[in-house]
Amino acid sequence: MSAVTLETAAPAAAAEGVRSATLRLIREKPLGAVGAAVFLFFVFCAVFAHPLAPYGENETEVFNRLRPPSVQHLLGTDNLGRDVLSRLLMGGQASMLVGVLTSALATVISVIVGMLAGYFGGRFDLVTQRMVDSWMIFPDLVLLIVVISVLGPGMTQIIVVLGLLYGIGGSRIIRGAVMSVRENTYTRAAQAIGASPLHILWRHILPNIGPVVILLFTSRIGAVILAEAGLSFLGLGVPPPAATWGEMLTGSGRSYMYVAPWLALAPGICLTLAVFSINIFGDALRDVLDPRMRGSR
Repeated sequence: MSAVTLETAAPAAAAEGVRSATLRLIREKPLGAVGAAVFLFFVFCAVFAHPLAPYGENETEVFNRLRPPSVQHLLGTDNLGRDVLSRLLMGGQASMLVGVLTSALATVISVIVGMLAGYFGGRFDLVTQRMVDSWMIFPDLVLLIVVISVLGPGMTQIIVVLGLLYGIGGSRIIRGAVMSVRENTYTRAAQAIGASPLHILWRHILPNIGPVVILLFTSRIGAVILAEAGLSFLGLGVPPPAATWGEMLTGSGRSYMYVAPWLALAPGICLTLAVFSINIFGDALRDVLDPRMRGSR
């Protein structure tokens, strides 16, 4: 088979694998497919938040303070006369951006640390795992509050801190998957013919732990969104005037929740649906991609 044929066959095989996994997800795990659709809807709203928002994020109308949902303001207004729907879309954009970027950073850290520790083993693995143990001793929330208090609130700080927090802890999962793949025949054969460790890690081990990496990424998104909302609720998240779902809950949502309950209900429901949908999608994806975890039809 020529090199050109191999180059065209690889993308076709990858596309067929994605299509097969999608069909199995819809057929065998309909609840997971619904979760994926709901989460993709939130991602769509986050990407196109500016065109979809009927008003500006901080556009105020003094004479329309605390107005209930109406045709003019579908989700009402807050105590400053700002449109809740517009702030909800912009807040979703910030929350989704933090969730996806932090999960990507955490997954990269987990893959690098876990693959090196699982493949080389020995003293390197021993030292690495003791460092991971030392990092995981500290409570997550306390560590987040301390670091953010020192560095100051901001989206970049949150992404870096949460990425390190979840990335180092998640390396244990990658390490276990690498240790099982390392003992397979094709890995031993590549070592026998003199392939470099980098070549083996990139061409043989990483593709075979791909489902684990995908599941780790999806499961981290919901946890990061909740963590960012918790930090924003404590006043340590993305600073105002930028809107996030956590900031909407702790600001006007908490102060005026009895007078204007829609201020707390709107971000709370969006936060619940987004986290729940990505979690059930991640569970269904685990069953579809991992034959050992595959449930009944």
